[in-house]
Amino acid sequence: MADKPVLSDPITLRVPQDILEEIEKIAETADRSRSWVIVRALKYYLLAEGNDILQIRKGEEQIARGEFVDAEDFFAELLGDKKSDAA
Repeated sequence: MADKPVLSDPITLRVPQDILEEIEKIAETADRSRSWVIVRALKYYLLAEGNDILQIRKGEEQIARGEFVDAEDFFAELLGDKKSDAA
């Protein structure tokens, strides 16, 4: 029989007291655990700011691989295309 996949990995986290109090109030009000509230908050972070950071990293990796277009070349081509379309 195969081992079950690990669904989560425990971590230790220091949280400022004021934030912890808010987490506990939300958890109590929503009838959820503190872990549920924290995981949900982290998911929202990853969708927003975390995603922005990963997109920047992806762009930096593309530049390092030479996968980019020079801005001057791009605009020259763009303006050239507009002139030919208007003629």
